Amino acid sequence: MRTIPGCCIFAFMALLMLAMPASSVVQVAVGVTVSFAPPDLPVYEQPLCPGEGYIWTPGFWAWDEDYDDYYWVPGTWVLAPEVGFLWTPAYWGWGGSGFVFYEGYWAFGVVGFYGGIDYGYGYFGRGYEGGRWDNDHFFYNRAVNNVNVTVIHNVYNTTVINERNVTRVSYNGGNGGINARPSPQEEAAVHARHFPPAPPQRQHAQLARSNPQLRASVNHGKPAIAATPKPAAFNERGVVPAREAGALHHPAGNAERGNSGRGNPAPMNAPSENNNRRANAGHPNELPPVERPAPPNTGNPRQDQKYQRQQEKLYAQQEKDRQKLQQQQEREHQQLTRQNADQARRQQVEQRHQQQTEQMQQRHSQQQQHLQERQPQPRSAAPPKEKH
Repeated sequence: MRTIPGCCIFAFMALLMLAMPASSVVQVAVGVTVSFAPPDLPVYEQPLCPGEGYIWTPGFWAWDEDYDDYYWVPGTWVLAPEVGFLWTPAYWGWGGSGFVFYEGYWAFGVVGFYGGIDYGYGYFGRGYEGGRWDNDHFFYNRAVNNVNVTVIHNVYNTTVINERNVTRVSYNGGNGGINARPSPQEEAAVHARHFPPAPPQRQHAQLARSNPQLRASVNHGKPAIAATPKPAAFNERGVVPAREAGALHHPAGNAERGNSGRGNPAPMNAPSENNNRRANAGHPNELPPVERPAPPNTGNPRQDQKYQRQQEKLYAQQEKDRQKLQQQQEREHQQLTRQNADQARRQQVEQRHQQQTEQMQQRHSQQQQHLQERQPQPRSAAPPKEKH
């Protein structure tokens, strides 16, 4: 597998699917890698379920080789191809030299591995908590799905406790990615009966690809069409915009466009991407990764190891602080959604979140500075001995 900035993904996928039987093991890696990570997942509300038999398929970032750019494929409700089938979402994973795309698929009675990605609405990284098949009918978990019970009566209510760290990272492995591996059950799932994405899903993805507003370089991680009530229903009632952007991950040497090698270089004295993200971050997961200095090399191994342990302890605590604040803010967002809070209330909470994030970042910067002030200095070279 070779690392290239972009290639004919959809042509390759079409050929791949034509060469495969309709029912087979299909979560395969598309034969291309992208040199930089996809954006984080945007935050959006789930549209109302349109009717019985529809199963939620979460939105994801796909790659357009024509523009060397990621684009958002909106989440949508899709009719299951057959009774008993469940959806395993697509995901991106680190392949050693770049990020590899694994296409989603339908499988009978099971949900396979999807990178540990927390897509929400029942897809919390492992399996599916949004519903289940029972006697040829799909029953919806109202705790995680937007369902009108006057129209759909096959419902239940089971609260899902998501014990994983709340994160919007959209890829597995690599620098900053989700650290998850398939369980034995998920590995066994690939041997179940499978179907590739249904034709309406293909049309949905192609329509997303042709919409310039869904490119990451245009929407900056906050697509105006984040989710739709049905596939390809981009202009119908019920379309939902993103309410929070997902952070972008640009390749080295490119400041604006999410491409690999064709973007304009950053102008002299332009603020770096990390500085921009730090200044505009409203939540901890929008901050740039903590920059770790190189290990000290003073010539005193014992002293260097002691200082490095202090560094690791500080960064571990700071990462814990970020996760704790992110979880707190996510709970407040969920509370606002349950209360159907108005725009003024939401804006007030966002301003408080930004202030909390800035205060935490300032505190962390001060802690790092104090630690650096205690960094051991290299040993002075011994003066040469005089010759007699």
